[in-house]
Amino acid sequence: MPFVEFIAGWISGAVGLFVGHPLDTVKVRLQTQSVYRGIFDCVVKTYTHEGFHGFFKGMSFPVLSVALSNAVVFGSYSNALDYLDQSHRSSSDHSKRSPLTAVFTAGCFSGLIQLFVSAPIDLVKVRLQSQTTGNKYRGPTHCVAVILREDGVKGLFRGMGALALRDVPCYGLYFLPYEFTCRMLTEKGKRPGNDAVLVAGGVAGVVTWACATPMDVVKARLQMSGGGGRVYSGLLHCITVSVREEGVRVFFKGLLLNSVRAFPVNAVTFLSFEMLMRAMTDSSQD
Repeated sequence: MPFVEFIAGWISGAVGLFVGHPLDTVKVRLQTQSVYRGIFDCVVKTYTHEGFHGFFKGMSFPVLSVALSNAVVFGSYSNALDYLDQSHRSSSDHSKRSPLTAVFTAGCFSGLIQLFVSAPIDLVKVRLQSQTTGNKYRGPTHCVAVILREDGVKGLFRGMGALALRDVPCYGLYFLPYEFTCRMLTEKGKRPGNDAVLVAGGVAGVVTWACATPMDVVKARLQMSGGGGRVYSGLLHCITVSVREEGVRVFFKGLLLNSVRAFPVNAVTFLSFEMLMRAMTDSSQD
């Protein structure tokens, strides 16, 4: 039921976004700016100069658009998994679990499809989060207008190559540990309980972001190129310059924050999604 997945995806995504956005703002600033000595210094300076509101910069746009993004992710994953399962499952055997290879492949497919929705959203979010002084962007709508005026439609997809290298494999890794952990914590033939979903969602988030952080750094820097940050000619140029100036450790900026943020955010996201899907599915069958 696409409509049910859309509603469940929007609400669960919004809940997860609200929980994790403050730490995400700190992470983006550490990755794109060199004025902070570390996590604590970034938190203190952000609060001192911008107040509590500073940690939620750029959140309104993703909250309003996360419905489409999450619906695409969960919808394309579910449909791809159903399609792949047809070759492994007989028509009389609907209880057999999906092969983990199919789970990973379907996750990668969902990561590819959602790029066309998430790339502009993520670009605007990063630009607003990185804006500490001045008023180049007065809000999400103004940010989009400025990007279109300066770079055209293609400007909204700046950094999409790095985003693809991050998201396609990492969405496979997102659903794979979630499914595996749920199975480990659930008796065969039964529906995963809330505790299992929370733990599995948290584990999935940590594993995913541990693998995604290096390309996340490159993606954020490319997105800021032309938006107040250093200008890079492309993916390889950004990688080369970053390594030359800051060493290999540059690709692990924000790793701790990503890991700390990932567990509660994804635990809440998966639990919200599963509970909403169960509630809406059960009510539709009454």
